[in-house]
Amino acid sequence: MRRQNRKSNVQNKTLTDKIILYAGIGIAILAVIVIALFVYSKSLSDDVKNSTMSLEKMANIASNSQNTQNSSQETESASTEIGKSVEESSNETKNEVQTTLQNTTQNTMQSTTQSIAKNDAEKVTQNTAKTETKAETKNETKTKTAKEENKAEEIKKELKFEKPVKGDIVREYAKDNLIYSDTLQEWTTHLGIDIKAEKTTVVNSAEAGTVKSIKNDPRYGLTIVIDHGDGYQTIYSNLLTSEYVVEGEKVEKGQAIGTVGNTAVFEITDEPHLHFEILKDSLQVDPSIYIK
Repeated sequence: MRRQNRKSNVQNKTLTDKIILYAGIGIAILAVIVIALFVYSKSLSDDVKNSTMSLEKMANIASNSQNTQNSSQETESASTEIGKSVEESSNETKNEVQTTLQNTTQNTMQSTTQSIAKNDAEKVTQNTAKTETKAETKNETKTKTAKEENKAEEIKKELKFEKPVKGDIVREYAKDNLIYSDTLQEWTTHLGIDIKAEKTTVVNSAEAGTVKSIKNDPRYGLTIVIDHGDGYQTIYSNLLTSEYVVEGEKVEKGQAIGTVGNTAVFEITDEPHLHFEILKDSLQVDPSIYIK
């Protein structure tokens, strides 16, 4: 009995499985059929749509063809009537364009020529101005140099010293050799000249200049120094007075500046005289060379 029941259950299960399998196969086939029908329906719809569009295109083409024929006929008629006028207008337009091009070309060439000429003229003017400026600068430099040279020559020409007092030279200039000094009782140098003159004899400026100083020198007594420019100075020593001038005063050549005395300690034993020196760039030079 149990075997029969077990066998019956197995048979029922097998049958159930077959039914399920057949049902699945049937459903799959049905799904394929539905999908195929859907695809076919869509394809058919597209074909219908394309056919409709083709008919519309054909209708449009036919309409356009008719319009084109009508327009062609109208165009041919209008072309026949105005062909000559169009050709004449074209020729006139061509002539006008050529004339305008020629005028424009001529104007451009004239403008370019004028511009080049103007630039050349400006360059020439600038070069001329530069040349003139250089020439003026050169002339000014030459003039300035000439003035300076003339001034130097004038100074050299004017600086002709004269004896500040009349009299004999009793002691010469001695820089490189020695002379005997009665006052010092020894041989020594002498950086000026001694001009014999009586006391109170007026002493004159040997050249025009400016009174630089009036002082009592411990060796040469009352001394006046006059600056003549260009590095020249004159020294007047052993004076009695300097009452005719003051420091800073400008004096002329031959103008009275003081009187002969006997105030030089280094030459106290000598007879009254003027001790006279000339300096060039602060160095004593021989006055006999410069006195004319």
